[in-house]
Amino acid sequence: MISEQPSLLARTPSGRRATGIEPFLERYATDFSFYGSGKAALYDGLSGLVSPGENVLVPAYLPDAVVEPFRDLGLEPRYYRVRETLAPNRADLGERLDDETAAVVTVDYFGFPQPGLESVASLLDDRDCYHIDDNAHAPLSVDNGTLLGTRGHLGITSLRKLLPIPDGAVLYCNDESVAARLEPSSFAGVRDEFGVDDCRHVLESVAGDLLAANATVRRTVERLVAERAASVPDPKARYEAGKTPMSRVSAAVVDAADPTVIRRARRTNYLAWRRCFDSRSGVEPYHETLPEGICPQVFPLRTDSPQRLVAALERCGVAAHTWPRLAATVRDDPAYAIARRLARETVVLPVHRGVDPAAIEAVDDRLRW
Repeated sequence: MISEQPSLLARTPSGRRATGIEPFLERYATDFSFYGSGKAALYDGLSGLVSPGENVLVPAYLPDAVVEPFRDLGLEPRYYRVRETLAPNRADLGERLDDETAAVVTVDYFGFPQPGLESVASLLDDRDCYHIDDNAHAPLSVDNGTLLGTRGHLGITSLRKLLPIPDGAVLYCNDESVAARLEPSSFAGVRDEFGVDDCRHVLESVAGDLLAANATVRRTVERLVAERAASVPDPKARYEAGKTPMSRVSAAVVDAADPTVIRRARRTNYLAWRRCFDSRSGVEPYHETLPEGICPQVFPLRTDSPQRLVAALERCGVAAHTWPRLAATVRDDPAYAIARRLARETVVLPVHRGVDPAAIEAVDDRLRW
């Protein structure tokens, strides 16, 4: 169900549809809605499909807050093991499936397709449960003509991970029966705060500025977004705070964004980082190639000395960090050894439009660690 909220920049004077994220999504998905956050979207998508007391299986290599909507729905989150490649451990997943499993989550990590998805799909063929395609990382990634996030019964993506905006997400209903049972809550769609023409004009102007190559504006927006996230400390509180429609300012930026320009810039920066680390020992990029259609969220790599690498990059002016913060259930259980090791060793580097490829080349010359 495409949100009934009209696009802020829906048409040009000639009547042609303006460039924006929504027209891009419409090329690949027929049933989607906007939300303030991906977790809130996931709550809505599942609320008419599941019953309290059931369980949902999620990969162990996942941030701690992702399971909050499941708990809100009365579902028990259960973590399944992953392999070094980030593919699900099919045997472990199969052992954890039971008659009370309502859904299984797979993840398109860092904007790339979930490895081993075919084996998961075959495992679920004879099961009465839903497949959730979690594509929070990359709204613009397309794999062999299929938009990531649209390969399960339902899926999500996070616009906030693509653009310098305070919120924004999309819920995909990829199955007719799932779409028919969706009853959008009060936090679906786009907010209509201060919906006068003058305010709309100001927001649209801000949207254009945010997407321009203006480092000062970009850093300011990113700082404000980070401060907003930091002001809500624990996962449950962050989840509850995200139960709102997408903000008006986010909608303006989403409408003004050019998917082609964004994807080109992110791919250029990703490849620049790849060249930077190709000849360096002690690091291992996750992906050997960058397939056509993929819009990477970050440049991920693994190293035995993550903190030393992060510190070396910070000395070069690069904001890198390890990922993710695992759930306590996973952190405390030796059975999830691979996920725990991946979380320690994985360092992610920025590839957004604010990164200059020339600056990455300069890092290549200066980086010592």
